[in-house]
Amino acid sequence: MGDWGVLLADAVAVLHATAVLFMLTGSLLALRWPQVLWLHVPLSLAILGIYLTGSDCPLTTWELALRERAGEPGYGGGFIGHYITEPLGFPIEATSTQVGIYVVAFLPNLVGYALLAARAQRARAAV
Repeated sequence: MGDWGVLLADAVAVLHATAVLFMLTGSLLALRWPQVLWLHVPLSLAILGIYLTGSDCPLTTWELALRERAGEPGYGGGFIGHYITEPLGFPIEATSTQVGIYVVAFLPNLVGYALLAARAQRARAAV
């Protein structure tokens, strides 16, 4: 599989990063494009479920399998740990890192959904 396997694994990592970024920003994007909620809500709930249950993310599993088949070493700590927290010097298993992940995940969504709810309430009051 060689170079193609590495390329495919990298593509899965980019897809994974896109999914995480969309989970973080989707509610804010919905302020401009409300139809994104149809994708944001189920994706966010799936990511939250995987994270809260400590399950392996299927995208991480897929990426690591492709890397293994290409003869590349895998990594531990999951996608967030490998690509984001560990390079920034925050060990993924540290409580402070876990709290930080929840804050970063919930805060933009709390703001986005609160603004969407306020907009909907104003629209109902105007009728």
